[in-house]
Amino acid sequence: MPATKTNPEHGRIGAVFNKLLKQIGNPVDFELPDWFSKWKPTPYTFIKRNIYLTKRMKRRLEDDGIFCSCSPSPGSSSVCGRDCHCGMLLSSCSTGCKCGSSCINKPFQSRPVKKMKLVKTEKCGSGIVADEDIKQGEFVIEYVGEVIDDKTCEERLWNMKHRGETNFYLCEINRDMVIDATYKGNRSRYINHSCCPNTEMQKWIIDGETRIGIFATCGVKKGEHLTYDYQLVQFGADQDCHCGAVGCRRKLGVKPTKPKMSSDAALKLVAYQVYQNGGLHVGSSNVCTLQGTCFHNCICEVIRIIRPMNERSFGIIKHFDNFSQKHSIMFEDGAVEFLDMTKEDWEFVTS
Repeated sequence: MPATKTNPEHGRIGAVFNKLLKQIGNPVDFELPDWFSKWKPTPYTFIKRNIYLTKRMKRRLEDDGIFCSCSPSPGSSSVCGRDCHCGMLLSSCSTGCKCGSSCINKPFQSRPVKKMKLVKTEKCGSGIVADEDIKQGEFVIEYVGEVIDDKTCEERLWNMKHRGETNFYLCEINRDMVIDATYKGNRSRYINHSCCPNTEMQKWIIDGETRIGIFATCGVKKGEHLTYDYQLVQFGADQDCHCGAVGCRRKLGVKPTKPKMSSDAALKLVAYQVYQNGGLHVGSSNVCTLQGTCFHNCICEVIRIIRPMNERSFGIIKHFDNFSQKHSIMFEDGAVEFLDMTKEDWEFVTS
């Protein structure tokens, strides 16, 4: 029987370890906070793309009629920037477009998912923080899961409710079509709600398929929590909101309220604008974009929409959204509508 060999390195390590034990002294009892022992990320299977458990509805390119004819601008090799017709309509460019291989309007296919980390929050369970700086408008991640129909969704909800589960990962994308990231998904399922979020969900058409992307609505610094507004459809008891935003609505599922001017105040504002313009003088009817007929997209101009007598018609242009190409119109009763003025018959109220 060979003699046992002694490793002198092990002896030195043991001596150091024993010395440390003497310095530490007697063990001290302590308790971890409750949330530490309770926190366990919900197990799920990671997937990169949606898995369809219902009939996959994929539109033909010719059905959408969304194509572009973008070409490179001087000094740039990329194609399809902010003015791309497909991008403005939240549709990626397809083989029917003439932009070619230099197209950058393919957020889901060609842009990498942003770096992010799964963390534990004090009051909101798991959460996601950015692991790199993210610029406003950039693609963050796609929301993926199992695509199910309304019947399966209802069955799953009731089963989860009976099991006492309070975390739901459902996102409706179309009629009778819901993404459920409960069992299969990616890290987007852990992005928490905020009443003042830094990202938003956008519904895009990618090669005829409806997909959900999460995009930054403002600049996000490395280490910041990623959030979006759940706009929750409540199922069961109310849930408190712990987002901590200045304008927190306190409860999940409460719709955001926009400051609404009273009917009297709105009517006075319209009347004042008319007075400033020298009285009520109606211009010629228009069926073109406001953007091409006056400066600053006609903000604060008074217009009349040609409508039936019992419907609101006079209003002030408050805002123009470059992305959707729609104008925000505040009418005399205080209501605000977002309108595509190329599809409306309208008139200026001018002097």
